[in-house]
Amino acid sequence: MSIRLPDGRGGLRTYEPRTEPLAVHTGAPLTSRTVFSAAHVVADPYADTTPDSPAAVDWDATLAFRRHLWSHGLGVAEAMDTAQRGMGLDWAGAAELIRRSAAEARSVGGRIACGVGTDQIAGGSLAEIRSAYEEQLAVVEESGAQAILMASRALAATAQGPEDYLEIYGHLLRQAAEPVVLHWLGPMFDPALEGYWGSSDLDAATEVFLEVIAAHPDKVDGIKVSLLDAQREIDLRRRLPQGVRCYTGDDFNYPELIAGDDQGFSHALLGIFDPLGPLAAEAVRVLDTGDVRGFRELLDPTVELSRHLFQAPTRFYKTGVVFLAWLAGHQSHFTMVGGLQSARSLPHFARAYELADGLGLFPDPKLAEERMRSLLAVYGVDQ
Repeated sequence: MSIRLPDGRGGLRTYEPRTEPLAVHTGAPLTSRTVFSAAHVVADPYADTTPDSPAAVDWDATLAFRRHLWSHGLGVAEAMDTAQRGMGLDWAGAAELIRRSAAEARSVGGRIACGVGTDQIAGGSLAEIRSAYEEQLAVVEESGAQAILMASRALAATAQGPEDYLEIYGHLLRQAAEPVVLHWLGPMFDPALEGYWGSSDLDAATEVFLEVIAAHPDKVDGIKVSLLDAQREIDLRRRLPQGVRCYTGDDFNYPELIAGDDQGFSHALLGIFDPLGPLAAEAVRVLDTGDVRGFRELLDPTVELSRHLFQAPTRFYKTGVVFLAWLAGHQSHFTMVGGLQSARSLPHFARAYELADGLGLFPDPKLAEERMRSLLAVYGVDQ
C-alpha cells in the first residue's frame, strides 16, 4: 500500500514503502576499524516534565538500545552530543547515564567511551573550569570507561587565547589514568564553541590542537574531529603522532574517510551510526576482508540520509535520530528529553522516513509505516 507524504511545498506525494528490510546479521567483532556509535537517550514519556526541568530517562529502553549496538560489534560513545548533552540532558543525568551504561557494558563485554565536559557549570574562571573537567573525568574513570575530553562551552567563553587551552588540556592529560580521546566539535554542532582552541581561523586552531597532542602523545588514544570538512580531517590525521588515531565525526563524508587512502584512514565515532548501526557494522565487516569497493557500495547510499538528518541547523540532528529509532521499534514513542521532538518539521520527518525505508533500515517496515501514518494523522494529514 502507498502512503501520502508532505512534499515540502504545501502538497502531498505518494510513496510506496518497501516490504522487506535489508538483510544484516550480527557477526564477528570488527577488526580493521574501531567504530563507535554515539547513542541517543530514550525519554520517559510518562514523566510530567517541562523543557527546562531535569531529563526524565527511560533507563530500560536506553540500555536496551546500547545492547542492540553492542550486539552488532559497535562500541558505544556515551553521554556525547547525540545524547543531548547541553540540549536536554544535564550533568546529573549524564553522570547517571555513564554509570549505568558502563555497568551494562561490563555485563555484556561491550566497548564504551564516555564524554567528559564542564556542563555542570555555565561559566567561571580557568580554575573552576579545570575543576569541573576533573569532576567528570573522575566519574568516567571510576566507571571503568574510556574518557572522551569534550569541548567546553565554559572554556570557549573564558579562554583569552591558545595558552589557556594548552594549560587546561595539558593539566587534564597529565592526570588522566589512561589515554583519552580528544573531541573537537565544530560550531555547526554547537554555536557556543566558535573560536575553540583560541581562534576562529581553523588553520590556527589546528596548530594549537596539534600542539596539545604533541606534548602528551602517550595520553592521547585518538582525536574525534567533527568539522564536516573531509580534506581538513585528512590533512590533520596525516600530521598525528605515531599511534594516535583519528576517529571521524564527519557525518557528511564518513565512507571515504573510513575507507581511507594510501596514507591512512579514519576510525569512526559518529552520531549517524546510531540509526545506521547494523548496516554500518555490516559494511565494516566487508572492509575487514579488504573489500573496499563492497564497503563503499553498502555505505555510500546512506550519505543522503545522513546529510538530510544533519542539515542546518545541524545541532538538531538528534531529533531525526530519535525519530528513526521510534520507527525502527527501538522505543515505543517519539518523545525526547527537553521536548526536542519539535525541532524538525513534518516534511523533514517524511523525507527521513522515505530515505531510511529505501535503505531497508527498519527491521519491520510495516511497523514503521504504521507509526509514520500515526504521526501524519497527528499533523492532520488525511490518508
